[in-house]
Amino acid sequence: MIQATVNDKYPFKLEQQDGAWLINGHPASLDVVPSGTGVLSVLFRGVSYEALVENIDRKEKTLSIFINGHRYQVAIAEPMDLLLREMGFDAATNKKAEPIKAPMPGMVLRVLVAPGQQIEKGDAVLVLEAMKMENVLKAPAAATVKNIRVAERTAVGKGDVLIELE
Repeated sequence: MIQATVNDKYPFKLEQQDGAWLINGHPASLDVVPSGTGVLSVLFRGVSYEALVENIDRKEKTLSIFINGHRYQVAIAEPMDLLLREMGFDAATNKKAEPIKAPMPGMVLRVLVAPGQQIEKGDAVLVLEAMKMENVLKAPAAATVKNIRVAERTAVGKGDVLIELE
């Protein structure tokens, strides 16, 4: 059984029993055929849909799909995730904030955050110039800036820790 939540609002349980699909415990006429190019052909309750899988984040267990002109964010919780959550060990809340590292050698142009600052996933934190291009590094998750380990106009190597988070 998998629990999925669409756009952080619509949770449902999806499972397969004896070759039949159940959605929230009720039989559902569902057929999904992958094309191998990121496109899924979906037949749901007699209606055909074409779904484009835009992004899969296996670590965060999320995916972004595009169906009929609408983008949907889907978060997946597998049985082990549900068991851990039930026991009070929600993996999402217990994750240690990983530091932000340089993805390539370059020059730090601007640091956009300060120690103690609260940041959200996707917030711009630093501008790194590499190969004559400006690259905006973004926060991988909501966190607090613990320490900034680089100064503006300094060179960094690939993998160097730039900003520590907590």
